[in-house]
Amino acid sequence: MTALLKQKKRKKYESNSARRSGILAIHQRIDALLAGKMICLFGTAKELGLTTQKAMLLGKWKSQPLWLVAENDQDEREYLSLRSLLSLPTEDFHLLSRGVEINHFLKTHQFCGKCGQKAEQTHDELAVQCTSCGYRTYPVICPSIIVAVRRGTEILLANHKRHYTPGKAGIYTTLAGFVEVGETFENAVRREVFEETGIRVKNIRYFGSQPWAFPNSQMVGFLADYDSGEIQLQETELHDAQWFSSAAPLPELPPTGTIALKLINATLELCKAEQNK
Repeated sequence: MTALLKQKKRKKYESNSARRSGILAIHQRIDALLAGKMICLFGTAKELGLTTQKAMLLGKWKSQPLWLVAENDQDEREYLSLRSLLSLPTEDFHLLSRGVEINHFLKTHQFCGKCGQKAEQTHDELAVQCTSCGYRTYPVICPSIIVAVRRGTEILLANHKRHYTPGKAGIYTTLAGFVEVGETFENAVRREVFEETGIRVKNIRYFGSQPWAFPNSQMVGFLADYDSGEIQLQETELHDAQWFSSAAPLPELPPTGTIALKLINATLELCKAEQNK
């Protein structure tokens, strides 16, 4: 679906659902995002050549209707990465994420998963329904756990292979992974931490969550304490993992707006409280 207008310099397209997708508030004026900053662009759907496109109302953006507009392969507008907008206010980022996730769902469910016939969007709820057998499908959300682990005044941080660049370590962050079928969130925390680092954890408690439209995850955050074990890397996933003292300089951390950074900051506060005992 169409683009966030308008960027002076083209950025690399975000993979999966953020690729060639975006949000437009189409009314008497348009609110658009330019290089991560809010600007107002004046115009109508007609002036922007969008009157023939399908659209879905998502909500309100700065008191204006916010619409998800169907993609046009001939559209030459430039695109912003959803990931580059993490610093937006939480509610704004979540609303944009909703649009990207819905776009991904509609693009990947054009045919029935049961009989293979054409599926169409329903009018009474957010779903698609097969035009032949009537099978109805709803947006897929893939839950993932994300956890910060503390050992006294130390925090466990990992450098994932996707963050590593030779000559520069890159971001160190918390551990995360998808929840498996038939698994509780808490057991997913235990399994993921042990699989990736060989560490066993205890005192698992819920922290918060974040929609993560890359392309359709829901990050469910936890805090946990060290129980036992020594670091043994799952080398297919991690380049490095270490215990970092809360009193010492930390490596590069995840960007502002991520639940990962919120988990890290909360754990560092717990480390400080432990040190002050």
